[in-house]
Amino acid sequence: MHLLDRPVWHALRSGWAALAQGDGDALRIDPAYGPFAASADDDADRLTALAALATGESEMWLVGQDVAVAPPGMTIARTAMLAQMVAKEVIPAPAPPLEWKVLDEGDAADMRALSLLTRPGPFGPLTHRLGRFVGVRDHGQLVAMAGERMRLPGFTEVSGVCTHPDFRGRGLAGALMRIVMQAMLDRGETPFLHAYAAHDRTIALYETLGFAVRARLPMTVLVR
Repeated sequence: MHLLDRPVWHALRSGWAALAQGDGDALRIDPAYGPFAASADDDADRLTALAALATGESEMWLVGQDVAVAPPGMTIARTAMLAQMVAKEVIPAPAPPLEWKVLDEGDAADMRALSLLTRPGPFGPLTHRLGRFVGVRDHGQLVAMAGERMRLPGFTEVSGVCTHPDFRGRGLAGALMRIVMQAMLDRGETPFLHAYAAHDRTIALYETLGFAVRARLPMTVLVR
Protein backbone atom coordinates (compact mmCIF):
# COMPACT_ATOMS: atom_id res chain seq x y z
CA MET A 1 0.00 0.00 0.00
CA HIS A 2 1.26 3.45 -0.89
CA LEU A 3 1.63 5.90 2.00
CA LEU A 4 -0.87 8.24 0.37
CA ASP A 5 -3.54 5.53 0.24
CA ARG A 6 -4.00 6.08 3.99
CA PRO A 7 -2.61 9.60 4.43
CA VAL A 8 -4.08 10.35 7.85
CA TRP A 9 -2.85 7.10 9.40
CA HIS A 10 0.68 7.57 8.09
CA ALA A 11 0.75 11.27 9.04
CA LEU A 12 -0.26 10.39 12.59
CA ARG A 13 2.58 7.87 12.75
CA SER A 14 5.19 10.25 11.34
CA GLY A 15 4.87 14.00 10.85
CA TRP A 16 1.94 14.32 13.24
CA ALA A 17 3.20 11.75 15.78
CA ALA A 18 3.80 14.38 18.49
CA LEU A 19 0.15 15.46 18.21
CA ALA A 20 -1.36 11.96 17.98
CA GLN A 21 -3.71 10.52 20.57
CA GLY A 22 -4.39 6.78 20.80
CA ASP A 23 -2.35 3.62 20.26
CA GLY A 24 -1.38 1.09 17.62
CA ASP A 25 -5.00 0.29 16.77
CA ALA A 26 -6.38 3.81 16.31
CA LEU A 27 -5.10 7.37 16.36
CA ARG A 28 -6.47 10.88 16.11
CA ILE A 29 -4.80 14.25 16.00
CA ASP A 30 -5.24 16.55 19.00
CA PRO A 31 -8.70 18.02 18.27
CA ALA A 32 -7.40 21.58 18.63
CA TYR A 33 -5.38 20.97 15.45
CA GLY A 34 -8.12 19.31 13.44
CA PRO A 35 -10.67 16.48 13.27
CA PHE A 36 -8.58 13.84 11.48
CA ALA A 37 -8.44 10.26 12.74
CA ALA A 38 -7.62 6.79 11.44
CA SER A 39 -7.47 3.15 12.48
CA ALA A 40 -4.74 0.72 11.50
CA ASP A 41 -7.24 -1.05 9.22
CA ASP A 42 -11.00 -1.41 8.81
CA ASP A 43 -11.31 -4.34 11.22
CA ALA A 44 -14.33 -3.91 13.51
CA ASP A 45 -12.26 -4.05 16.70
CA ARG A 46 -9.96 -1.30 15.47
CA LEU A 47 -12.88 0.87 14.41
CA THR A 48 -14.27 0.38 17.91
CA ALA A 49 -10.93 1.56 19.30
CA LEU A 50 -11.22 4.60 17.04
CA ALA A 51 -14.68 5.40 18.39
CA ALA A 52 -13.26 5.35 21.92
CA LEU A 53 -11.12 8.37 20.99
CA ALA A 54 -14.16 10.52 20.17
CA THR A 55 -14.64 13.50 22.47
CA GLY A 56 -17.93 15.29 23.03
CA GLU A 57 -19.74 16.15 19.81
CA SER A 58 -16.59 16.76 17.77
CA GLU A 59 -16.30 15.17 14.35
CA MET A 60 -13.78 12.59 13.19
CA TRP A 61 -12.68 12.80 9.55
CA LEU A 62 -11.35 9.59 7.99
CA VAL A 63 -9.60 9.73 4.61
CA GLY A 64 -8.82 6.56 2.67
CA GLN A 65 -11.01 4.35 4.84
CA ASP A 66 -14.22 2.98 3.33
CA VAL A 67 -16.40 2.69 6.43
CA ALA A 68 -19.69 1.05 5.50
CA VAL A 69 -21.02 0.77 9.07
CA ALA A 70 -20.29 3.24 11.85
CA PRO A 71 -18.53 1.80 14.91
CA PRO A 72 -20.60 1.44 18.11
CA GLY A 73 -21.65 4.77 19.59
CA MET A 74 -21.01 6.74 16.40
CA THR A 75 -22.96 7.80 13.31
CA ILE A 76 -21.81 8.46 9.77
CA ALA A 77 -22.60 12.17 9.37
CA ARG A 78 -21.58 12.40 5.72
CA THR A 79 -19.38 10.82 3.10
CA ALA A 80 -17.64 12.07 -0.04
CA MET A 81 -15.20 10.93 -2.67
CA LEU A 82 -11.96 12.89 -2.81
CA ALA A 83 -9.55 13.34 -5.69
CA GLN A 84 -6.04 13.08 -4.29
CA MET A 85 -3.60 15.06 -6.43
CA VAL A 86 0.22 15.20 -6.43
CA ALA A 87 2.65 17.56 -8.15
CA LYS A 88 6.12 16.74 -9.43
CA GLU A 89 6.73 20.33 -10.49
CA VAL A 90 5.20 23.78 -10.35
CA ILE A 91 3.82 25.05 -13.64
CA PRO A 92 4.82 28.72 -13.75
CA ALA A 93 2.39 31.53 -14.48
CA PRO A 94 2.54 35.32 -14.36
CA ALA A 95 2.13 36.31 -10.73
CA PRO A 96 -0.34 39.01 -9.79
CA PRO A 97 1.12 42.05 -8.00
CA LEU A 98 1.17 40.99 -4.39
CA GLU A 99 3.25 41.37 -1.28
CA TRP A 100 3.07 38.11 0.58
CA LYS A 101 4.44 37.21 3.99
CA VAL A 102 5.02 34.11 6.07
CA LEU A 103 2.22 34.03 8.64
CA ASP A 104 3.00 33.47 12.30
CA GLU A 105 1.31 33.29 15.69
CA GLY A 106 0.45 36.97 15.50
CA ASP A 107 -1.71 36.21 12.45
CA ALA A 108 -3.55 33.28 14.04
CA ALA A 109 -6.80 35.09 14.83
CA ASP A 110 -7.05 36.51 11.31
CA MET A 111 -6.27 33.10 9.78
CA ARG A 112 -9.01 31.50 11.81
CA ALA A 113 -11.49 34.25 10.87
CA LEU A 114 -10.70 33.91 7.16
CA SER A 115 -11.07 30.13 7.30
CA LEU A 116 -14.43 30.39 9.08
CA LEU A 117 -15.64 32.85 6.45
CA THR A 118 -14.52 30.85 3.41
CA ARG A 119 -14.50 27.26 4.77
CA PRO A 120 -11.61 25.76 2.80
CA GLY A 121 -11.84 22.64 4.98
CA PRO A 122 -11.49 21.90 8.68
CA PHE A 123 -9.41 24.61 10.36
CA GLY A 124 -9.18 24.29 14.13
CA PRO A 125 -7.87 26.78 16.68
CA LEU A 126 -4.30 25.45 16.25
CA THR A 127 -4.35 24.29 12.62
CA HIS A 128 -2.08 27.21 11.73
CA ARG A 129 0.72 25.50 13.67
CA LEU A 130 0.77 22.39 11.46
CA GLY A 131 3.13 23.94 8.94
CA ARG A 132 4.25 27.02 7.09
CA PHE A 133 1.49 29.35 5.94
CA VAL A 134 1.83 32.35 3.66
CA GLY A 135 -0.68 35.11 3.12
CA VAL A 136 -1.54 38.45 1.60
CA ARG A 137 -2.90 41.46 3.45
CA ASP A 138 -4.71 44.45 2.02
CA HIS A 139 -4.72 47.54 4.21
CA GLY A 140 -4.01 45.29 7.18
CA GLN A 141 -6.74 42.74 6.41
CA LEU A 142 -5.74 39.15 5.69
CA VAL A 143 -7.39 38.45 2.33
CA ALA A 144 -5.74 35.22 1.11
CA MET A 145 -3.60 32.39 2.45
CA ALA A 146 -2.27 28.91 1.74
CA GLY A 147 -0.23 26.51 3.82
CA GLU A 148 0.73 23.00 4.88
CA ARG A 149 -1.21 20.34 6.78
CA MET A 150 -0.51 16.58 6.62
CA ARG A 151 3.14 15.54 6.77
CA LEU A 152 4.41 12.05 6.01
CA PRO A 153 7.73 10.75 4.71
CA GLY A 154 8.46 12.43 1.39
CA PHE A 155 5.07 14.17 1.11
CA THR A 156 3.43 17.33 2.46
CA GLU A 157 -0.15 18.42 1.90
CA VAL A 158 -1.10 21.83 0.55
CA SER A 159 -4.09 23.04 2.52
CA GLY A 160 -5.86 26.01 4.07
CA VAL A 161 -6.15 27.67 0.67
CA CYS A 162 -8.71 30.47 0.79
CA THR A 163 -9.43 33.97 -0.46
CA HIS A 164 -11.80 36.56 0.95
CA PRO A 165 -14.87 36.82 -1.34
CA ASP A 166 -14.12 40.48 -2.08
CA PHE A 167 -10.68 39.59 -3.47
CA ARG A 168 -11.42 36.54 -5.61
CA GLY A 169 -10.59 36.42 -9.29
CA ARG A 170 -7.20 38.09 -8.86
CA GLY A 171 -5.04 34.96 -8.87
CA LEU A 172 -4.03 35.31 -5.22
CA ALA A 173 -4.74 31.70 -4.20
CA GLY A 174 -2.87 30.23 -7.17
CA ALA A 175 0.13 32.48 -6.56
CA LEU A 176 0.28 31.53 -2.88
CA MET A 177 -0.11 27.83 -3.70
CA ARG A 178 2.84 28.03 -6.07
CA ILE A 179 4.95 29.57 -3.30
CA VAL A 180 3.95 26.79 -0.89
CA MET A 181 4.50 24.05 -3.48
CA GLN A 182 7.94 25.33 -4.49
CA ALA A 183 9.08 25.42 -0.87
CA MET A 184 8.07 21.76 -0.51
CA LEU A 185 9.87 20.75 -3.70
CA ASP A 186 12.97 22.65 -2.56
CA ARG A 187 12.94 20.51 0.61
CA GLY A 188 12.76 17.34 -1.49
CA GLU A 189 9.09 16.73 -0.68
CA THR A 190 6.22 16.02 -3.06
CA PRO A 191 3.21 18.33 -2.68
CA PHE A 192 -0.21 16.72 -2.56
CA LEU A 193 -3.73 17.87 -1.83
CA HIS A 194 -7.32 16.70 -1.72
CA ALA A 195 -10.28 18.08 -3.65
CA TYR A 196 -13.85 16.85 -3.90
CA ALA A 197 -13.88 14.48 -6.86
CA ALA A 198 -17.14 15.95 -8.16
CA HIS A 199 -15.67 19.46 -8.39
CA ASP A 200 -14.31 19.31 -11.94
CA ARG A 201 -13.55 23.02 -12.13
CA THR A 202 -11.48 22.93 -8.94
CA ILE A 203 -9.52 19.92 -10.17
CA ALA A 204 -8.91 21.62 -13.52
CA LEU A 205 -7.61 24.71 -11.70
CA TYR A 206 -5.16 22.62 -9.65
CA GLU A 207 -3.96 20.94 -12.83
CA THR A 208 -2.84 24.35 -14.12
CA LEU A 209 -0.53 24.55 -11.08
CA GLY A 210 1.11 21.20 -11.80
CA PHE A 211 -1.09 18.76 -9.89
CA ALA A 212 -2.40 15.52 -11.38
CA VAL A 213 -4.96 13.14 -9.92
CA ARG A 214 -3.20 10.20 -8.28
CA ALA A 215 -6.18 8.38 -6.75
CA ARG A 216 -9.73 8.74 -5.57
CA LEU A 217 -10.19 8.17 -1.86
CA PRO A 218 -13.33 7.87 0.26
CA MET A 219 -13.85 10.33 3.09
CA THR A 220 -16.10 9.56 6.03
CA VAL A 221 -17.11 11.96 8.80
CA LEU A 222 -18.09 10.28 12.07
CA VAL A 223 -19.88 11.85 15.04
CA ARG A 224 -21.16 10.47 18.32
